Amino acid sequence: MRKAFGLIQALIVIVMISGIMTIAMKYATISVKQTSDAYAKESAELFMDSAVELTLLAISGYDRNTSNHCLKDVNITSADGRYLADVNITTYYLLGGSADCTNCGALCTPIQTEESHGMVMLEVVVETNNTNPRNDQPIRLIRRTLQRP
Repeated sequence: MRKAFGLIQALIVIVMISGIMTIAMKYATISVKQTSDAYAKESAELFMDSAVELTLLAISGYDRNTSNHCLKDVNITSADGRYLADVNITTYYLLGGSADCTNCGALCTPIQTEESHGMVMLEVVVETNNTNPRNDQPIRLIRRTLQRP
């Protein structure tokens, strides 16, 4: 009778230890997933900042006089192919009566202050690239910002 009682105690201890280990593994898996998601979101936000800067560079280098229109859209893909950025230039704030405002047409909002001449309203959308195998969860970030090129 004593030997069988020891066997039951050993089985109970093994079941308790396996239950504790299962719970610990579940929390470890959740922690890894949360860290991975936070890393991907932070990477997307940094890429969004880079996309805004690249758009401002593209606007600065764009010649409105030879093309007779203003730049409207900029599409950017990250170097590793994980993220795509679509930047829509919704409004140019230019001095009223300037040649730049004439070239931009409907995108131009005439203003009276020289200090704000050349500012642009951007709508930036960053999404994960579905074709990239490293993206396991979709991310979509949207930002509207007023910038000066």
